[in-house]
Formats: sequence, C-alpha cells, structure tokens
Amino acid sequence: MHRLPAITLFLIMVAPQPAFAQVAVADSGDTAWMMLCALLVLLAALPGLALRHAGLAPMRSALTTGVQGLVVAASVSLLWALVGYSLAYAPGSGWLGGRAHLLLANLGALRDGLTVPESTFVLFQMALAMLAAGLLPGAVAGRVRLGWMAMFTLLWLLLVYAPVVHWVWGGGWLANLGVMDFAGALVVHLTAGFSALALALVVGKRRAPSSGHAPVLGISGGLLLWIGWAGILGGWSFGATDNAATAVLNGHFAACAGLFGWMLVERIDKGRVTANGLVSGLLAGLVAISACAPLVGPGGAMAIGMIAAIICRLAKALLGRRIDDAADIFVIHGLGGLTGVLLLLFFVLPALGGVGFATGISLGGAFVAQSIGILAVALWAMAGTAIIALMLSVVSPARISAREEAEGLDVTRHGQPSWDFRQGS
Repeated sequence: MHRLPAITLFLIMVAPQPAFAQVAVADSGDTAWMMLCALLVLLAALPGLALRHAGLAPMRSALTTGVQGLVVAASVSLLWALVGYSLAYAPGSGWLGGRAHLLLANLGALRDGLTVPESTFVLFQMALAMLAAGLLPGAVAGRVRLGWMAMFTLLWLLLVYAPVVHWVWGGGWLANLGVMDFAGALVVHLTAGFSALALALVVGKRRAPSSGHAPVLGISGGLLLWIGWAGILGGWSFGATDNAATAVLNGHFAACAGLFGWMLVERIDKGRVTANGLVSGLLAGLVAISACAPLVGPGGAMAIGMIAAIICRLAKALLGRRIDDAADIFVIHGLGGLTGVLLLLFFVLPALGGVGFATGISLGGAFVAQSIGILAVALWAMAGTAIIALMLSVVSPARISAREEAEGLDVTRHGQPSWDFRQGS
C-alpha cells in the first residue's frame, strides 16, 4: 500500500495553497465519501452523545442532559456558519482566521488543494465542532442550567475551539511549528477534555454523588460513537482512498485493544468489569488513534489503543474522587488525546510499522513540536474555559439549587415535569 509520509500529509492539509491549486477538478466519489463521513460524525455527535450522557446522568436529570446536548448542537451549528468557520479557516494571522467566510461567504468551488467542494468541507468541520462542544455537557450533567450551558458553549466555540482549529488545521502557528494531529486527538479531544476539567472544577462536585442510571443507554451511545468514528477518521483523508480505509481499519483495531486495556486495569483495580468501563476503553482507544490513524501499522494501532486505555483507566483511579466528571470527559478525551499525540511519534517510525517522518524531520524535533502543541492547547483550553465560566456566572448563575439537584433537572421547583413527554405540544 502506498501512503504519504506523516509530515508530508499534514503539511498538505494545513499549508496555504497557491492560487493555481483551483485548477483541480471536483471528484464526485471523493465528495460523496466526505458527505457520508460527515453524516457518520453527526451520528456520533447527536444520538451518540445524547444516549451516552443521558445514560450516565442521574435518573431525574437524564432527559435534561439529552436536551442540553440537543440545544448545544443546534447553537453551535448556527454559530459555525455565522462566524466559527471563518475564524478557524479563513486567511488571517497565525493566531486566528479572518472575516472572509463570515456567513459562509466566498466559499470556493473547491477547497484549496482538495477535490471536494468547500461546502462539503464546511459540513464535515461543522460536525466535528458539534462533537467537540457536545462533550462538555456530559462533564457537568445534572448540575448546570440549560440556558447557561447554551451560552457557555457558544462563547467556548468562538474563544477556545475556533482558535485551536486555526492554529493546527488552518495554517496557524502550531502548524508552522510542525505539530501533527491527523483527525483531532489534539484539536478536538484534548481541547474538549481539558476544557471539561476546568468546567467541572469551576462548577463543583455534585452534592450527592450518584452513578449513571441506565447503562444500556450508555452502551448504546458508545456504540454509536464507535460507528461514527469511522466518519471522523475516514473523512480526514478527504477522499475514498487507501489512506481512508487504513485509517478506519486502524481505528477499529485501536478501539478493540482499548476495550481490553481498560478491562484489564478495571479487573485488577475493582475485581470486576463494568459495562461503562468497556465503552470507556474503546473510546479511549479511538481518541488516541485519531492523532495518526493512517500513519501507523495495525500493530501500532492496537498498541496505541491499549496503552491509551490503560493510562486513562489508571488516571481515573487516581483522580476519580477529586474531579466530579460524570462522563469522564477529561480522562477519556483529554488524557486519551494527549497520549495519542505523543505515541504517534514512536509508532509512526518504520521500525514499528509506521510510514516514517519526512526527510529532515527528527524524532527529537517532532517531540519538541508535539510537546509545545500539547502545552499550548491544554493551557488555552483550561484558562479560556475558566474565564468564560466565571464571567458568565456573574451574569447568570451556572449551578442549580440544592433542591433542584435533589429533585432532578427533569422536575421544576413546583414538582411538575420540566419537559413534555408527549409527541405533541
């Protein structure tokens, strides 16, 4: 199989393209593949996250948790079209995109350097933004007001997520530094994971700790995420190619290995295996392999998935009592993404079955670039999230009252259901 060297592939994705790149011709097969992948990502971002977070939430707050995810998805979609895509991908400085694509204006017939329309690229990127923002309500399920969460995620998209996308994928300063992230281990998952950590610390712990009420829902949501991840990994190849097939295969292998890695540590730690633990392990594997899915061999993918799941499960054992993160967003996505971004440096080497670095790129230089990328994104995500949450709380309180938390967000202060379960209004 022929695959592009690791550095070359990333430089093609993020480097500014010359004007004559537009002579490329649209490929209907690549376009159809990208649209299918975008729909798979939407499957993960909408029913996948809604079911998983609802299953992990307290019983009397499950419906509201799902509703929060729905409102966040709709809000982020509109804001992505209004300004988010432009801030992430329009020509600008090394820190932030410009105004060229506000309200999706001036989209090209083709995305520069690709064989798909820019509108298709926008759709795929919007689905990723929905997934990233949709992770945050899971960290504070059952504790935060719906309106506050909606406002928070809009500001988070503009001030935290869009700048990071530009830094790495939009030709920004981290891309020029040589930071590598194939499908979002750094940009999507580490950003959302460390933001979830800051958000959970600002909001505070639940007054009465409780476990998820519906493991079947949690498993169902996790399996939808597993399926949707094929769209994330396959879509970043921007076409129906060998790279896409390799990425999807390696993602599947990493998920399977991650499941067993988490199960092993959980069995040693607690003497038993939990249903949520199995799903958490496969998700940790998927998050980690997102950094380099088409750039490593099958054995490397399995090793990355298992190592990431083991590290994440050990971290959960150490931090579980200190951080009240209902869906383990920080552990799975934050630490899983961090692990994947570092492990790609080793498993991309030909000796371990990878495609190797481009000429002139050393392991040491790549390690420095990846480390700078991790530190910059983690600090930006945590600081930005904490500032947004604290400032927004001055205007509108985030935390629900003790009585509301005890009764559950699905019930109002008057003891009546907050949401109408009937089909009609």
